[in-house]
Amino acid sequence: MAVFNRRNAAVGWVALFIGKRVLKRKAKQAIPAIDPESKQPNKSAVALLLASAVGVATFWRRRSGNEETGEES
Repeated sequence: MAVFNRRNAAVGWVALFIGKRVLKRKAKQAIPAIDPESKQPNKSAVALLLASAVGVATFWRRRSGNEETGEES
């Protein structure tokens, strides 16, 4: 019996197709969204935005700090 045959390929394709749909739905539900009552973003969304901004700023600062001194890692 062959391991790679059309039936197994079809079953695998269907499993991946359905799995992608389920994972996309779960990912959309997990994303913090705007609160419909107050029309403001959730606190977790604001905290995530601030944390990512601080991370990007720190990364850029370190990268630019190496260029000013002329040192290469």
